[in-house]
Amino acid sequence: MAAARISRCAQPPIRYTEPMLSYQHIYHAGNLADVHKHALLAWMLDYLTAKDKPLTYIETHAGRALYDLSADEALKTGEAKAGIAQARKWFKPEHPYARVLDRVTAEDGLNAYPGSPLIAAHLLRPTDTIHLAELHPREHAALELAMSPTGAKIHLRDGFETAFALCPPMPRRGLLLIDPSYEIKEDYNTIFRHIAKLHRAWNVGIIALWYPILTSRMHEPMLEALSAQHPDALRHEVRFAPARPGHGMVGSGMFVLNPPYGLSQEAKRLAADYNRLR
Repeated sequence: MAAARISRCAQPPIRYTEPMLSYQHIYHAGNLADVHKHALLAWMLDYLTAKDKPLTYIETHAGRALYDLSADEALKTGEAKAGIAQARKWFKPEHPYARVLDRVTAEDGLNAYPGSPLIAAHLLRPTDTIHLAELHPREHAALELAMSPTGAKIHLRDGFETAFALCPPMPRRGLLLIDPSYEIKEDYNTIFRHIAKLHRAWNVGIIALWYPILTSRMHEPMLEALSAQHPDALRHEVRFAPARPGHGMVGSGMFVLNPPYGLSQEAKRLAADYNRLR
């Protein structure tokens, strides 16, 4: 990591007294689920910015935005080595995901990896608005540090509460990314209700939910409810080997309301790359 930039990936001291949640994405940054989620997100944002009209980007579970893949936490799991390290070659230089990866590594070093907030910041324009919610105190502090040059609005608040307060946003064009850790297992029982409420409030917005494919099949009732409520949504899943023996996640899914034109074709192209891993 370049010396001038390493502080943007470092963990700042905790400055808040809210209860600590245990999940920190640094252990999983750049894994195959991230590649799936971030490649589709980058494509959608690139599609939206093809028009001059401004847009709003909202994220409910932002994380720290910039990750050092040489950090002990990332090396401990090895998920980035099995993920972006081998998947980088799937994307042509002009792909929006590749463009962001190239820019971030040029600015922050070869071990830097962008989370979704930084991907959005690199692809959106000064006329666009970014809202990022993060409740974990350490992650929130790191998010503020990483995003300070971008003008994004950072919220130390529950992500769904933030989204409910903002929707419908101004500008009304835009995208909402819901990317929970699912650390709170009740999420599987409540997310489909949250999405229904958000869709009623912002029926023109693209609402994208990431979810894990689990050997426990805990995600399946949530997906059944979502599919029944939103039959026109795009549901796309990829499968891959577990990160380690006994690990319960064996794939990644995206459920997208109001999917932009061409997203299904991009998803199929990406799925072909994942299929070659199996």
